[in-house]
Amino acid sequence: MAIHVIREARRCLQCSEPTCREDGCPVKTNIPEMIKLFLEGNLNEAGTMLFDNNPMSVFCSLVCDHEGQCEGHCIQGKESDSPVQISSIEHYISDAYLDRLVATREPDKGQKVAVIGSGPAGLTVAVRLAREGYNVTVFERKDKIGGMLRYGIPEFRLPKKILDRYEKKLRALGVHIRPNTTIGGALRIDDLFDDGFDAVFIGVGTWRARRLGVKGESLGNVHYAVDYLQNPDAYELGDTVAIIGAGNSAMDVARTVIRHGSRYVTIYSRDNKVTASKREVEYTLADGVEIAYGVETLAITDEGPLFVHRTYNDAGEIVSRSEPAISAADSTIIAVSQRAKDKLSSTTIGLDSNERGLLEVDESGRTTRLGVFAGGDVTLGPFNVVQAVKSARHVAEAMSEYLREKAREE
Repeated sequence: MAIHVIREARRCLQCSEPTCREDGCPVKTNIPEMIKLFLEGNLNEAGTMLFDNNPMSVFCSLVCDHEGQCEGHCIQGKESDSPVQISSIEHYISDAYLDRLVATREPDKGQKVAVIGSGPAGLTVAVRLAREGYNVTVFERKDKIGGMLRYGIPEFRLPKKILDRYEKKLRALGVHIRPNTTIGGALRIDDLFDDGFDAVFIGVGTWRARRLGVKGESLGNVHYAVDYLQNPDAYELGDTVAIIGAGNSAMDVARTVIRHGSRYVTIYSRDNKVTASKREVEYTLADGVEIAYGVETLAITDEGPLFVHRTYNDAGEIVSRSEPAISAADSTIIAVSQRAKDKLSSTTIGLDSNERGLLEVDESGRTTRLGVFAGGDVTLGPFNVVQAVKSARHVAEAMSEYLREKAREE
């Protein structure tokens, strides 16, 4: 692997105006500088730069949509249809650096911050504020940290051991972690303030499955993608599985189902295209999954989904519909996005959410409740890891400013 990564790094043109960074990377990772440092033998310096810019670099290098972001904007790809494999280089550096990372923090500022949720947004805020000297406690409703990184992305795409290594670095940084603790249950946000927390960050993600809104969704052979991916071993799906939805989540589900023994797996897309990235589609097809296009779900039965097949013209307009017919399936998995849960907004006075269930925030991530901030999917809707990081970095800066002002006033 090292020889491959070094060869790829040598292909970088060191562009003076790197489009891979400016146009391709949501968090503006300095890709040419990263590669330059790596080739000069300064892996630690390259890793430090990556971590300082994006504490989730080791994860983003595995799960980002690289072909639509950095690699999709690489000049080598435009000239030779073979972009530099930036993701492989970044992961090699950030993974090696993770074990060498020495957690350092500024002198203790004497202020406490609660982070609710340990997904990409929560971890980004926790790292940034802990390094600035704030006493950070992460509250996680499950037994291990990671959020969607751990419970929404399959093991074959993101090995969970990386998260375990990351947790050790968090603790070394002085971050307290309370697993199996739901805020909005026995403990509420008001309790956090009563116990001396100066600010609260909400990064709970979007864990409520979005319904199709058709008859049959409560049947015993029907499941939701967000539930299935949390623990695939708990399910007995049978040989034939229908997956309704055509995003990256549907691809993750399909590839996981195949790996757990189902033999005939089909993804059904409502339109004549899919929303998943090209690379994920290619891997899904390579794994033996079929994709059917133009399929509208009317209902779900014990025998399988009831579909209507739609025919499109060259302009993408529907020109005809078939007669309804059941596609036989032992199990059906619905993968048409997620929504935010309302536990926090319903148990916290002054914390408003919109009609989609997402928390209302201003441009700096301030919610409608003083001292409470939010970022990531719970404010953006289901997105991707790097966008959650981008959001959280911005909010962490606003929180730091708020805490400094609060200290001055006190």
